[in-house]
Amino acid sequence: MTITIRPGSTVLFTGDSITDCRRLESEDGLGSGYPLRVAGEWGLRHPDRPVTWLNTGIGGNKVTDLEARWQTDVLDARPDVVSILVGVNDMGWHTMDPKGYVIPAEEFEAGYERLLAPLAEAGTRLVLIEPFLLPIHGTVEAGVAGVAIGEKEREEWRADLDPKIHVVCKLARRYGAHLLAADGMFAELAAASGPEHWAADGVHPTPAGHAALAEAWLRLVA
Repeated sequence: MTITIRPGSTVLFTGDSITDCRRLESEDGLGSGYPLRVAGEWGLRHPDRPVTWLNTGIGGNKVTDLEARWQTDVLDARPDVVSILVGVNDMGWHTMDPKGYVIPAEEFEAGYERLLAPLAEAGTRLVLIEPFLLPIHGTVEAGVAGVAIGEKEREEWRADLDPKIHVVCKLARRYGAHLLAADGMFAELAAASGPEHWAADGVHPTPAGHAALAEAWLRLVA
């Protein structure tokens, strides 16, 4: 079953840096990533069905950061469709504080559900995108520094991320949202052509990675 986007609808993308993609530096406010590609392809296919496209992603955001700005950056826009991609910053590499605290999956789920509840109550249609991690070696950008990736780190991060992906899938079922299974999609793509082609640091998509996300997103709508 697909989401029907009617003429005059407002579609809002939100999340972290993967969605942000320097949107504040772009003329249309959509950035240079998959939200721009979705809007462009939609306009090409449906010139007679105008849509207002919004992007409120902010680099580095976790679920708690989205929650703090949810009213102003999402609910006040009264969108017809909301697409959410968040979770990789809730993973161990980004959440470990000096005392070693990592956001538990249960806390992640409770915060994510508080985002969805008012949207569901308003009848907003939802697209939830799985957070993802591609199996690469090297460094992942984290603020002004890079985090080194070895086999041990990859295994630890994957062990932390997998339960949060499960949370997103569970919430999609609970709220009747459309799920974009990005982690599985990128795993298949990486197996065929190498992970660096899709996300050089395993987290932030390349242009090809953003194109893959946009194509998968558009398959969910009609």
